[in-house]
Amino acid sequence: MTPIQTLMSEHRVIEQVLACLDIMIRQAEEKGRLDADAARDITGFLREYADGCHHSKEEGQLFPMLEARGMPAQGGPTGVMRLEHEQGRQLVTRMVNVIDGAAAGEAAPLAEFAEAGRKFVTLLQGHIDKEDHCLFPMAHQTLGPDGVEDLARAFTRVEGEMSPGIHEKFVGVAAALAHRYGVKTDGSDQAVAQGCMSAAGSGD
Repeated sequence: MTPIQTLMSEHRVIEQVLACLDIMIRQAEEKGRLDADAARDITGFLREYADGCHHSKEEGQLFPMLEARGMPAQGGPTGVMRLEHEQGRQLVTRMVNVIDGAAAGEAAPLAEFAEAGRKFVTLLQGHIDKEDHCLFPMAHQTLGPDGVEDLARAFTRVEGEMSPGIHEKFVGVAAALAHRYGVKTDGSDQAVAQGCMSAAGSGD
C-alpha cells in the first residue's frame, strides 16, 4: 500500500465515525440527552486518530514535501487543507466542552453539541472529498516515484514514534462504533490496522 493509499484508507475509517456521529446526534435529539460514553469515544477518536495520526502525517510530512516541490503554502491546496484541519479542531473542542451538560439533558449544551457536530461532519466530508479527488492525485504527480518512496519512509518513522498500539486501538474504536450504530464498513479498518502494524515493525 502506498502512503497516499494509506491516507485514503484512513479516510474510509474516519467516514465510518462521521456516520456514527451523525446518527448519535439524531438519537440524542430524539431522547433529549446525549450518550456521554459514545460521545467521548467519538471525540477521542477524532482528536487522537483523525487529527493526531492522520492529519499530523499530512501536515508534518505530505504537505511540506509538496511545498518543497513548488506547491504554494499560502493560498494553495495545502493551505486550504491546513485551515480546514484547524476549523475541525475548533469544532471538536466545542463538542468536548458540552458533553457533560448534553448528557445531563440540558437543552443548550445538547443544541451546541448537535450544531458543532453537524458542522464537523459537513466540513470533514467535503475535506475528504477534496483530498481524495484533487490533492492526492496532484500529490502523486508532484512527488513522482522517488518522492512517494520518501513519503513512505517518513510515514513509517511517524508510525514508529507513536505509542505502541495507539493506532490499532482507535481503529478498533471505529469498528465498535460502526457496529453499535449499524454503520456498514468496507474492510478499510482492517487494512489500515494491518498497515499500521507493518509500519511499526519496520525500519528505514
